[in-house]
Amino acid sequence: MFSKILVANRGEIAVRVMRTAREMGIATVAVYSEADREALHVLTADEAVLLGESDPASSYLNIDKIVQAAKDTGAQAIHPGYGFLAENPVFAKRITEEGLVFIGPPADVMANLGDKTTARTIMARSDVPIIPGMTASEADPDRLAVAAGTLGYPVLVKAAAGGGGKGMRIVWSEDELADAIAMAASEALAAFGDGSIYLEKYLDRPRHVEFQILADRYGNVVHLFERECSVQRRHQKIIEETPSPALTVDLRQRMAAAAVAAAKAAGYVNAGTVEFLLDRTGAFYFLEVNTRLQVEHPITEMTTGLDLVKHQIEIAAGEPLPFTQEQVFRRGHAIECRIYAEDPEANFMPSPGKILLFRPAEGPGIRYDHGIYRGFDVPVNYDPILGKLIVWAEDRTSACARMIRALQESVLLGVKTPVEFLLDIISSEPFRAGDIHTRFIEEHFAQWKPDTSTDDVAALGFVLNDLAGVRPALASQADIGTAEQQSPWQRLGALDLLG
Repeated sequence: MFSKILVANRGEIAVRVMRTAREMGIATVAVYSEADREALHVLTADEAVLLGESDPASSYLNIDKIVQAAKDTGAQAIHPGYGFLAENPVFAKRITEEGLVFIGPPADVMANLGDKTTARTIMARSDVPIIPGMTASEADPDRLAVAAGTLGYPVLVKAAAGGGGKGMRIVWSEDELADAIAMAASEALAAFGDGSIYLEKYLDRPRHVEFQILADRYGNVVHLFERECSVQRRHQKIIEETPSPALTVDLRQRMAAAAVAAAKAAGYVNAGTVEFLLDRTGAFYFLEVNTRLQVEHPITEMTTGLDLVKHQIEIAAGEPLPFTQEQVFRRGHAIECRIYAEDPEANFMPSPGKILLFRPAEGPGIRYDHGIYRGFDVPVNYDPILGKLIVWAEDRTSACARMIRALQESVLLGVKTPVEFLLDIISSEPFRAGDIHTRFIEEHFAQWKPDTSTDDVAALGFVLNDLAGVRPALASQADIGTAEQQSPWQRLGALDLLG
C-alpha cells in the first residue's frame, strides 16, 4: 500500500479523496494555483505544492509540474479526481513512465474509451447495444450532412472526446446542421483540445441511467447498481438518485450485465461508470464510459456502504477486489443535488465571491461534500461547483422529504446558488412521481424564475451584524410568528447562525 499520494485536483473532490486517504493511513499532497492559496483542499492535505498562476493551463492542467510535485514530495501515486486531467490518457501514461502509479484505468484503455467513436465500436463488437450513429469522427460538413440524412432528424452532434455536455448540439432539421457542427466543434476544441465530432440519432426524452463498476487487475468486475441522472440542465447533471424509479428487477439485471460486459470488453481496471440511455419502451443503449470517479459517486456509497475512493486506491496498489458480485447489497434510497456558485436570476452564470456565511444541513442521513468555508473567496477561474448535498432515507418519498429539509436548512451567503431552483424541482409533482427524463428541465422549468416575494431582509441583517461583531438578541416566539410564517432563517435562530 502507498504511504503518500498526490491529489491532482481541487475543491470538494480533492478534500473527499484526502479524507479517505487519511483513514487509510496515507499521507496526502495537495497541488494548488495562486487563486487557491487558501483553499480547503490545501488546508486539508499534509503537504501542498504551488503549481503556478490561476490559469488552469499553468496549474491544474500542467502535467510536467504535477509530476514533478509528486516526485519532489515522495508521493508514490496520483489520484486525478474528476475534471482537469482525470480522463487524459497522456497524463496517465506519463505518470506510469515516471515510475508512479495512476489511480485510475490504464492509459490505453482510457484512450480507447475516451474517444466515443472507438468506444462505440468496442461495445458493438461485444453485443452491447449502441445508439444508431457514426463509428468514426468526421470534419467534412458534406459527409456529416449525408450521415444525418441517413440517420434521420433529429440528430445529436457530439464531441468525440471529453464529456460533461460540452460540444453537444441537438439538430432538428437540415438547415440547423451547419451552425450546430461549427459550434460543437469550436466548443469541443476549447474544452478538450480536440474538435473532432460525430453524429448519433437523437433519442427524445430518454432517461440517463449509469452503472458504477469496479474492476481489479485480475479480471474481477462487479457493478454497484445504477444511478438515475436524467435531471440535467444544458446537458449537465444537477440531480442524481439511486435506485432509478424506472428500472424493474429484470431491466436492472440486463443493464448491469451489459455494464459488466462493457468493462470486460474494454479491459477496464479501477472505478468507472458505464452510461446508458433508456427509452420509454425499456430499450437501452450504450452512451459512454466515464473513466474516472463520478461527481455523483456518493449516492452509491450511501446505499451500498462502500467507500469507492478506498477501493480505487486498493486496486491501484495491486490488491484484488475484496468481495464478489453476490456480496454487494444496496439499501434505501439516496439523492444528490449539486450546489454551484451560479446566479439563477442571470441565466445561471457563475457567481464568484467571498463566502460570508456557510452552514451545511445536518441530521440523520445527510452528507455534504464541499470544498469551501466561511471567508473563502470562490475564484472565477474554475468550474463553479461548491459541493454536493446528499441524503439517504429508507425509500424515495422519504428521501425527497429529507432533501427538501436539507436544502431549506443549508445556509450559504456571499455567492448566488441554485438552491431555490433545486427545491422547486424536488418539490414538483412530476419529480415526486418519478416522471423524469433528459428534457425534464426544458419541459417543466424552462421559464423558471426565483420567487422574490419572500426575500428575507433578516438574512442580510444577520450577516451585517456578524461582520460588525454585533450579536443580536434572540427574538421571542411572539416576535417571529408561527412556524408557518417563519422563514428558514428565523427557524434556525440568530444565535445558532452566528455561533
